Amino acid sequence: MDRRSALKWGLGAAALFVVGPSRAETPLTGELTQGILLRGKTEPGAAVLVDGRRVRVSPNGNFAFGVDWDRKNAVNLTVQPRGGDPERRTLEIAQRDYKVQRINQLPGKYVTPDPSVAARIKRDNQLIGAARAHDTDEEWFAEGFDWPVTGPITGVYGSRRILNGEERQPHFGIDIAAGQGIPIKSPVPAIVRMAEEDMYFTGGTVILDHGYGVSTSYLHMSRLDVKVGQKVERGEVIGAIGKTGRATGPHLCWRLNWFAQKLDASLVVPKMPG
Repeated sequence: MDRRSALKWGLGAAALFVVGPSRAETPLTGELTQGILLRGKTEPGAAVLVDGRRVRVSPNGNFAFGVDWDRKNAVNLTVQPRGGDPERRTLEIAQRDYKVQRINQLPGKYVTPDPSVAARIKRDNQLIGAARAHDTDEEWFAEGFDWPVTGPITGVYGSRRILNGEERQPHFGIDIAAGQGIPIKSPVPAIVRMAEEDMYFTGGTVILDHGYGVSTSYLHMSRLDVKVGQKVERGEVIGAIGKTGRATGPHLCWRLNWFAQKLDASLVVPKMPG
């Protein structure tokens, strides 16, 4: 089934695709493909294991886990309700054909950074890792996500990046082109875990925590309107489009994570409006 077709049956950001034909099975939101954030709903008090590793379940029975961008084997899911028989499922993961994205005329320092900025890059990565490590007791991740900004999509998740002719790691964000200063909105309620105005690669950067390890990141911002620890509501402005850091023009690079796992943000939203 086409990804967009799967999401199209519902309306707006609340559109969901429920995996599993049997009502007895634990419902999962999301299609079974590489890079997906799968969100599930079970009875309170149940235990959930993914590939034998326990996943935390909220008091209301909500849980989430990610599927790596390059995963080839099936996911083994076990749901053990209190006092009941375990549910064991083998989730076959669809393979994706990722695009190749060539970006030329980047300043050389962004393709191969000078050794003098190594300490700064290391610090940035440590801040990002700490922000994404939060395991907050909030269940906003279970809600439908909105697009943080609308516009043409100029870069997609998983694309193999060739910068000035040199191959680099895949791109794990969704690039949305928009005018300088256009407001960026929170796609769902969150707590701000990082708000840095000048990171080496990503410039103005915000990371939002949606609970239970699910976070979203906002890169290359020209203005930050939030502070660390602040609670933001769905649709609240967190900053503005820019071209700070390694960027050739104004756009938002939007990313989705389950802890350190890099996932595809475009799979948790409906089709881009317009």
